[in-house]
Amino acid sequence: MALLPSILLFLAVSLVTFHVSVLAGDADILSDFIPPTNTTIPPDGGYFTYTGLRAATDPTIPLPPDFKVFKASMAEFPALNGQSVSFALLTYPPGTVNPPHTHPRASELLFLLEGSLEVGFVNTTNKLFNQTLEEGDIFIFPKGLMHFQYNRNEQTPAVAVSAFGSASAGTVSIPSAVFNTSIYDPILAVSFKTDVATIRRIKYGLSH
Repeated sequence: MALLPSILLFLAVSLVTFHVSVLAGDADILSDFIPPTNTTIPPDGGYFTYTGLRAATDPTIPLPPDFKVFKASMAEFPALNGQSVSFALLTYPPGTVNPPHTHPRASELLFLLEGSLEVGFVNTTNKLFNQTLEEGDIFIFPKGLMHFQYNRNEQTPAVAVSAFGSASAGTVSIPSAVFNTSIYDPILAVSFKTDVATIRRIKYGLSH
């Protein structure tokens, strides 16, 4: 999957450094870093290197057919523990969406590398802040607020990178949290002012 010229990749990496200093939210640590816990061997440079995004930057590999997030968080990259930062590469094939979701532990700084995106978030007074992003634009999603990204273009894919002010920002997908959990169907029916049959059809659609 082809991405960008090296200058844009440099800018993307620079966002991580910016995000650490401005939006760090994890607890401070009392050492330079947190070493691996499953070995007594001191870490070397390999511990601080993550290669999991190589597949996403390989020009011989096509984009996934659906929206895809390639994460570099503490779960995938343990060296991030205590560093108050994580990273993600997001790919949006034509007409795909990153559904409404929240990150309970971090703000998100999104940098659009290719294509265009419709993005937005909703604040605690239910006001929508939305924008159309073009290549090179940056958008901030405040910590904990519901937000989304949508590639409206039916012909052209979009690619973005996001930096988070936490090594483990967390993600709560609104559709999955509401309809793919064991919340009692009548509760959802009353909440959405509909009937149980409609709720069950939505749940069936999300699971197939």
